[in-house]
Amino acid sequence: MTESAIPGNRAESAAAAPARARHALRDSPLALIVLAATLGGAVGAGVAMLHAAVAWAQRTAFHLPAGTHLGADAALADWRVVAVPTVGGLALGLLLAGLKRWRPRDIVDPVEANALFGGRMSLLDSVRLTYLTLISNASGASVGMEAAYTQAGSGMTSRAGQWLRVRRGDLRTLVGCGAAAAIAAAYSAPLAGAFYAFELVLGGYTLATLAPVGAAAGVSVAVATWLSGAGHAAVAAPAGVALYGWDYLACAGVGFLSGWLAIAAMQAVTLAERAFRALPGPVWGRPALGGFGVGLLALAFPEVLGAGPGAAPPPLEIGAAALAALLVTKILASALSLGAGFRGGLFSASLFLGALFGGLLGLLAERYVPGLGLDAGALILVGMGAVAAGVVGGPMTMVLLVLEATADLTAAAGVLTGVVVSTTVVRHAFGYSFTTWRFHLRGVPIRGAHDVGWMGELTANRLMRRDHKTVPETTTLAGLRRLFPLGSVKAVFAVDTAGRYAGVVDMAAVHDPSYDPELEGMCVRDLALHRDAVLGERDDIRTVLARFRDSEAEILPVTAAGERAILGYITEAFALRRYSRELERLRGEETGDQGLYGRD
Repeated sequence: MTESAIPGNRAESAAAAPARARHALRDSPLALIVLAATLGGAVGAGVAMLHAAVAWAQRTAFHLPAGTHLGADAALADWRVVAVPTVGGLALGLLLAGLKRWRPRDIVDPVEANALFGGRMSLLDSVRLTYLTLISNASGASVGMEAAYTQAGSGMTSRAGQWLRVRRGDLRTLVGCGAAAAIAAAYSAPLAGAFYAFELVLGGYTLATLAPVGAAAGVSVAVATWLSGAGHAAVAAPAGVALYGWDYLACAGVGFLSGWLAIAAMQAVTLAERAFRALPGPVWGRPALGGFGVGLLALAFPEVLGAGPGAAPPPLEIGAAALAALLVTKILASALSLGAGFRGGLFSASLFLGALFGGLLGLLAERYVPGLGLDAGALILVGMGAVAAGVVGGPMTMVLLVLEATADLTAAAGVLTGVVVSTTVVRHAFGYSFTTWRFHLRGVPIRGAHDVGWMGELTANRLMRRDHKTVPETTTLAGLRRLFPLGSVKAVFAVDTAGRYAGVVDMAAVHDPSYDPELEGMCVRDLALHRDAVLGERDDIRTVLARFRDSEAEILPVTAAGERAILGYITEAFALRRYSRELERLRGEETGDQGLYGRD
């Protein structure tokens, strides 16, 4: 009997098969690409099903006419316009209250997962957020489904990667693949989906991530289109867009104004949240109140319901005043929805806001400066991309979204001009996109998708050395020279009578011959520097380096929390070395750059 025929060996071989599959995946970039494509197809199917489920729920709740969708120009019963968001908000509030007791922790989204947790996400939490967003959108709240799509897609790919025990860098890549597949399927825009992952989830583009992310986005669009019968247009582009010479200055002007509009929209959400928190009454009642407010606004402008027309050209024939009113109403409706507790994103809303803003500027230019000959359709596209880039934080994502819809490089160049200016305004005047602004409000210290989780682990307590030398600050220079001859130590720390830090003393300065005539008259206190510059033992590497920069010191003590007792010390040179070493290690881990052409 051969060894393979022994029943025990056969059982052991079957049990070891998953482990062998994991090892094969970990060691093969091609296997990662195949896995990403497979998962991308699953995400595309999920997006198609979620899109169909939301459309059905909205048609049923609002009794929409056949062939129309919520937010379009359709005749709706006034009582439904107000009642559905209100009742939906009440149901959502009660559900949130129940879920808070069962699972009180915050849900980790793809950006936060990659920035702080090495790509680890909870599939259960992702399903929970997807369901809450579906209820919110079906109720007519002025939010989009993109947050649910990316959460579900990234949660699925993260869970698969955790089960397969892929490397930390590969797990982060899979999270990006899930987000890319979700956005690509939602807008039938594989390039925009891929760059959404690069800009917002992965925090950068590398050759190692290009193939898996691209494969996931492409397969996702193919599957979603096959299931739904037709893809969803990324942008309903105005016809006949043209840009010439000085028109690009107008695009830059639209981008500048769009940046400030994006900031205003994000701040409006924050103000609404604060207002709802200040209201008396139970927390679970806030979504119902917000839904009632959205319903009242929708009586005048039904376009504010749900995700709205999204990336559709605004009806310019209604006039500048009506466009301005719709623009303000849409901002208020989105702020009320998110501030009250509805779940969803601002991707579609920001595209619609940008289209309205660009159309408004086009009408104003045509009325007051007709000699410029600006193309209103071009301004709509520029406004759409610029506002969305400022809110979402993905400039190239928005440029490619327009390019995939229009197949017009001239239009894309105009959008790029506006997007560059808009994102510059937002970055310098505000400093956050909507996603990272929400993190800031929660006290999460990240501004993007760059992996900073290791920074929190690399604390002063781990970096410091404990062989520090201390002397009383009343010690004379002559006594200090005798204690520490020239070359024995570089610096000592002065302490007061209670043993608390009182400054750092450079021993090269102590042995300076110019002090020889005053040796007995001078003491340590006279040469102690940086008395107020100390490091806390829990300070991370980023805080440590910032403290060195601000104090202009080369060595600083680490003190206990709330005290000035010296625990150890860190030199700036050592901190910089450790920081650079970690960056190099992570870069190699994420790109697989362990050999010239891949993993050795």
